[in-house]
Amino acid sequence: MELKTTTSRRVDPGRRDRIIEATLDLIAAEGVAGTSHRKIAALADVPLGSMTYHFASMDALLHEAFTRFATRISDRFEQRMNQASSIEAVKDAIVEMILEDTYGDRDSLVLTLELYTLSARRKEFRHLTHDWMMRSRRAFGRHFDPDVARQLDALVEGLSIHRAFEPHEDDRKLVSSAVDKLLKETVAHNMTPLPENASLYFSDVPQGLQAEKDRQA
Repeated sequence: MELKTTTSRRVDPGRRDRIIEATLDLIAAEGVAGTSHRKIAALADVPLGSMTYHFASMDALLHEAFTRFATRISDRFEQRMNQASSIEAVKDAIVEMILEDTYGDRDSLVLTLELYTLSARRKEFRHLTHDWMMRSRRAFGRHFDPDVARQLDALVEGLSIHRAFEPHEDDRKLVSSAVDKLLKETVAHNMTPLPENASLYFSDVPQGLQAEKDRQA
């Protein structure tokens, strides 16, 4: 029985994935400052030695974990924008982004703020927030010019953070009004929905490379 358990732990193709997910769970609970190889290994139910086998350093693990988190939220943004087929559908999608997608739960809020703090302190993580921001703007840019896309990105970010700390029963009305005012005289374009799961952006591009691609464009 013991041999079977040992073999099962050795042949564990999902181990690396569990380590990444456990890292996100631990950051949400204790912050980046509270993470350690030992805590993550215990939470992921993996041998401590497998941490350095799969990730060269804690920085490498944090980088991959935050990349996964940012990609998840960006994917939701893209999906909503890709499927919008009218200006009203776009407005509705943006409202749902603010109310549900960005900080729809406590863990998402904490992870986002932890990433922002880490990026502000350490420049080697800064491209993660930059890439996330650029990807959001490109999602909006499917329907609007770059200036409007930038304004929408700021609106989504700002209202999402304010709602997370001070929610109100009439938030949907307030958010809808803000989106309507910003887009009141804006002409949208490209309202043909994309196939489900399609992406116009850089889902397949490693996040760390996008900043360099943008600089070269």
